[in-house]
Amino acid sequence: MTALHDRLRALPLARLAGIRRGIEKESLRALPGGGLALTPHPAALGSALTHPHITTDYSESQLELITGVHATADDAQAQLTEIHQATYRAIGGTSGTEPGDEQLWVGSMPCGLPTDETIPLGRYGSSNVGRAKSVYRMGLGHRYGRRMQTISGIHYNWSLPGLGNDQHFALIRNFRRHAFVLLYLFGASPAVCGGFVAGRDHSLLPMPGSNGTLHMPHGTTLRMGRLGYQSEAQASLNVSCNSLESYANSLHEALTKPYHAYEKVGVRNPGGDYNQLATTLLQIENEFYGLIRPKRVIFPGERPLHALRERGVEYIEVRCMDLDPFEPVGIATPTMRFIDIFLLHCLLADSPPDTPTEVAALGRNQHRVAARGREPGLLLEQGEHTITLTDWARELMDECVPIAEALDAAQGGEANAAALAAARALLGAPAQLPSARVLQAMAQDFGGSYVQFIRAQSAATRRHLLALPWSDAQAARYAAMAAESVAAQQRIEAADTMPFEQYRQAYLSPDRLQPRKAVAA
Repeated sequence: MTALHDRLRALPLARLAGIRRGIEKESLRALPGGGLALTPHPAALGSALTHPHITTDYSESQLELITGVHATADDAQAQLTEIHQATYRAIGGTSGTEPGDEQLWVGSMPCGLPTDETIPLGRYGSSNVGRAKSVYRMGLGHRYGRRMQTISGIHYNWSLPGLGNDQHFALIRNFRRHAFVLLYLFGASPAVCGGFVAGRDHSLLPMPGSNGTLHMPHGTTLRMGRLGYQSEAQASLNVSCNSLESYANSLHEALTKPYHAYEKVGVRNPGGDYNQLATTLLQIENEFYGLIRPKRVIFPGERPLHALRERGVEYIEVRCMDLDPFEPVGIATPTMRFIDIFLLHCLLADSPPDTPTEVAALGRNQHRVAARGREPGLLLEQGEHTITLTDWARELMDECVPIAEALDAAQGGEANAAALAAARALLGAPAQLPSARVLQAMAQDFGGSYVQFIRAQSAATRRHLLALPWSDAQAARYAAMAAESVAAQQRIEAADTMPFEQYRQAYLSPDRLQPRKAVAA
């Protein structure tokens, strides 16, 4: 604790005021009845390949809304709200009551899905980069099934000026140790439509009174549990976060070493169509699943791993946040402030090197909290001992008090201290957690149905966002962005001269993963 205090006191307020954050938020487009919308990406939203704020994730039916980089949580929330407003006006009408209207599905676990092979892949046009994005998604479908890819969440991108690679990886190690706090506090996916797990082994229980909804009574986030973004193949990866070099070497092997099961799938099918980009364990860097990633803004055509090796870590990406169905844009401003505090704690606390044994234990902790986080007295592994989730979380939050106070001193006001206090209060009130509130609402008002609950929340969210003020200037700005994105895609397509297979092989060349020079720590 003293070391943490000393490190905190050594951080000038000007540096704390320099924290930046941005949000990437995924949501399925759904029909009023609760099924997946199978329409193409709306033309009014421009090009999914080149639009700066509105694109698609895995599926043509899965929007991804991306803010810029912001100096305050309030500013990030304001832009995320505006992007939502523009999006709702483009996805099927403005009334919210017309039969053809689409809405954003506000839950992390998906709406009613069609058969796996008819879930539409994202389409990005005829350019090589656009085709590569679609082939990559085809590969994900072959490897993990398309249903898994329709799970949606929020990624929180965060930076503090002046951090080196070693400090970023110290933060990442502690984040992996303590991420259970975020899963417990903000997990909001304790239930799912039974069709999602049809044909799969699972330990979910029928929701009392429902016809087809499954749940975990004390679950917090199925999305981050065994039914979510999990991969047996990737479980064989022992990715060390002890240094940029160890992390990069682990990824390099996964990106270049053939994997037998994927070799059987092949790059192309007998008819010549592409099954996947590569037969390696990972097709590209983005396929690596994890709670948190080190990131760097890349140049056009540059491999992300090359960028990290060449220029070091620039920011980190938190990937474990569920969509909060009770919040219009999926995340509350106090939640962002808590993440800021939490990440600073991860940075400032002692962070010993990780080991394969510890990483395995942390994986078990993650699955326990995902499936049973609200279970009274739940024990987690802490080194060679066990500790209750609430006791461990309380210790960590006590250590966060001076961090919240320092952030308030840097930013003005008391909003960070209030966010921390509200989160701490939830440790003694598990019934107030989002995961518990979801189950309560389902049971009380929707006959235990997950789909009916999220369908109603989605409709209410749509009405709320469409009722917010929307100026002619805002409409014109988003129309101009959409038009420019279409023009940008056309320019990319017109400039392409290389055959796609040549492009694919060149992009995946191991040489493009290597740095030209060493990166200082």
